[in-house]
Amino acid sequence: MTQPVAIRVDNVRKKLGRNQALDGLSLNFEAGRMHGVIGPDGAGKTTLMRSMLGLLRPDEGTIEFTRDGHRFGPDEIRNSVAYMPQQQSLYPDLSIEEHLEFFRKLYSIPKTEYATRRDELLEITRLAPFVNRAAGKLSGGMYKKLGLMCALLRDPQVMLLDEPTNGVDPISRREFWDLLYRLADRRILIIVSTAYMDEAERCAFVHLIDDGKTVAEGEPRTVLENAHVHSFDEFFMHNGSAS
Repeated sequence: MTQPVAIRVDNVRKKLGRNQALDGLSLNFEAGRMHGVIGPDGAGKTTLMRSMLGLLRPDEGTIEFTRDGHRFGPDEIRNSVAYMPQQQSLYPDLSIEEHLEFFRKLYSIPKTEYATRRDELLEITRLAPFVNRAAGKLSGGMYKKLGLMCALLRDPQVMLLDEPTNGVDPISRREFWDLLYRLADRRILIIVSTAYMDEAERCAFVHLIDDGKTVAEGEPRTVLENAHVHSFDEFFMHNGSAS
């Protein structure tokens, strides 16, 4: 079995225009766990995600992927990484089935392998009854699930999800997280960024960032206990840039 992937972000700085989006950020993402990157809007979450994917180059610092004791840069391991951007670019006139077939061809997935993976993904997302529905006619939660399915078709070792539940209703948010829990059982490294503070406690490990800097890291309950607060909203009120 392929060993899981870990990521180390070491003292990364990235300036976008006049904005210092990442300011000496250092984070460790342990292999095979579900990590949450938690922070308010403008904290640097999307810049971090794009930097880990290799879409942006750090001005300073390094981002390393580790597997089987070997270190890789983002470009070297990109085929093992799936990225779900905050604003997905699905095709409103294409059905769920047509999207899956499109990404099968894009990723050059053999048909026999694709058939098994397609059926499994439709089952766990509960989208099988809607395979012929156009993406433009899906609810917000179903649309997000379709985006996740398209990313998962390549059977990644790392999932980078940039605010995947942003703008969907509470029930769809809960269903999406239930789906992520099922994926976590496969030892995939899942990194979810979110500004919803209540979602922090759904993660195995959280990384709290603000103004491009690390504020705290650890298991959710431990972080709250060490800060002597009862919620992550309260944590950022006392420790964020707005305090």
